[in-house]
This record gives sequence, C-alpha cells and structure tokens, in this order.
Amino acid sequence: MKTHGVRLALVLVVALAPLLTVTTATAAEIEASNYGTTTNGMPYAIAKAKGFFKDAGADITGVRGSEGGGTSIRNLLGGNMPYGEVSLASAVLAIQGGADLKIISENVYTVAEFYWLVKPDSAIQTLKDIKGKRAGFTNPQSTSQAMDYLLLEAAGLKETDVELIKTGGFGAGVTALAHGGIDIMPVAEPLWTLNQSRFRAAFWAPEVLPPLCNVVGVTTGRAARENRDLILAILAARRKAVEFMTANLDESAQIIAKDYQMDAAAVRNVLRNLIEKKAPGGLPYWSPTGQFNWGSMNNMIRAQRLVGVIKSDVDWSKLVDESFLSTAGKGPAAK
Repeated sequence: MKTHGVRLALVLVVALAPLLTVTTATAAEIEASNYGTTTNGMPYAIAKAKGFFKDAGADITGVRGSEGGGTSIRNLLGGNMPYGEVSLASAVLAIQGGADLKIISENVYTVAEFYWLVKPDSAIQTLKDIKGKRAGFTNPQSTSQAMDYLLLEAAGLKETDVELIKTGGFGAGVTALAHGGIDIMPVAEPLWTLNQSRFRAAFWAPEVLPPLCNVVGVTTGRAARENRDLILAILAARRKAVEFMTANLDESAQIIAKDYQMDAAAVRNVLRNLIEKKAPGGLPYWSPTGQFNWGSMNNMIRAQRLVGVIKSDVDWSKLVDESFLSTAGKGPAAK
C-alpha cells in the first residue's frame, strides 16, 4: 500500500469533508485502494461475482480502485461512499487531520504478499548478508521503505550499513534488480509470482518481520449513523468472500483473474501463497472477521514512524469504532 503523498491529499480531504453528504439509498459503490492490481481487495471480486453483496442486502454497483494513500480517502469522501478499504497510515492521518472517518475493521493482518527478491546467483542467503549491499524501495515514506528499515533492524544493522536506493516503483525496482542497479528489492504479489523464473526470494516478510496491519475498513461518521445496515451487509459479504476463497482456491482464482485481467494460474499461485502458506504464529493474511489485532496495528504505526509518515501519538479509542464487528455476520446479513 502506498503512503507517500498522503499529507498533500489530506488538505483536500479535510476541506471537502464538511460539504459531503451520504446517500441513504442502498445502491452504492465502495472504495478499495489498489483494487485490480494488488491482493488486499481480492475478496471484493469474489463478493461481486458470487452475489454475496446482494445476499447480504447490499446493492453494491462497483468497487472503485485508486493508487492508494490520500487518493483513496479523497475518493471515499468525494464519492459519498459508505465504506472504503485503505492503508492504516492513510486512515490515521486523515482522521488526525480532521476528516470525519472511523476505522471499523482490520482487513489484512500481515504483509505476507511481500518478498525481497535477489538474482538467482546472489550471495544474499541470510539477513546478515545484506550488509554492504544496495537495497531498493519504491519512494520515500512508502511501505517498502519502512519494510527495508525493519529488515535492517531484524538483521541487527544500521541504516548506514546498507545503501538504500529509491526506484520510483515496484516495476522499476524489478528492472533495476535485473540490470544490477540494486542487489535486493521488496516486491508485492503478484510481482513475485510473475517473476519467479528470473529471481529468487531471499526473504518472505512474515518470516523476518512482525505482523504488520496492511489495510483497514473505514466509513464516515454520517454513513455510520445513516447507513449502518448497508455497512454491516458489506462487512458480512466480505467475510463470506474470505471464507469462500479459503475453501475454493481454484474457482476463486478464475473469478479474480477475470476481474483483475490476470492469468488464472498466476492468481492461483498468489492465493496459495497467501492462504495455504502459514505465517509464524498462524495469523492469516486476510482477516475473515475484521476483528482488530492491536499488535499488528501498533507494529505498522511504528513502521510508519520510522519513515516519518506518522509523527504524533495514536489513540485508538479516538480512531476506531468496534461496534460494527459486534453484529457483522449475524441475522439476515449472514445468509
């Protein structure tokens, strides 16, 4: 999930917030950062195709994707949407900046979609081997930069022990790695799956880093008051989709591949890596219920502090509304 550029976008977010209204109609779009390109939003493709939104009582007309960060928050508010899935840092910064938002679910518990890639003949075999090497990251204040910092911590190294190089994006990072411009690069699925023949995965994020909350579900204060049943239905549909993905890997891969315009075999491999490959401690990638794991959320906040995205203290009691989780999945919404 991208976090760079969030602060600039929040200026517009806060300016827009007082002018926005929330539709009380059942039909609605929802926002999911990087939908169609990254893994966090895959359950929504299932919920659409299998009719889980409709079954739960939500007439969801589409899932809108964006590049993440403040753009997702701005789309959520400007589009009068009842629900959005955004990075934790984006949500925290928006609320601290005055946006009328609440975090209502934790949707992804880990960064299990991330791998650090090296060339097949690379000398990097252990964490200690990254000393003196050139490590890529996408952009300043990005999640990939934060993960590089955490990797150095895990290796017991200082920032000066590794040359950190901005690549401008994951694709550019893969190209730089292939041409010898860097020695190691963190990338997110499906890039790892699509490049397995060219590179070797030196490290899998959950094996070297603590659990890190990836994305959360958010809603506006007004939507929480006026469209509560719709939000509960969306949460119930997402929960059913995660359960379906876990039990039906092949069919899920076909559905997601069509929606994401990707190869079905590649998507299946991504799903297998995220569902069947267990992280230490057994914490899943997609949260099936949306329940909060405070450890993973605090870990991500600390990671964002390392790169200067989050600067002030975080008081979860002022940012989070747990009431939607106490009833999500019960009654008519849980067909």
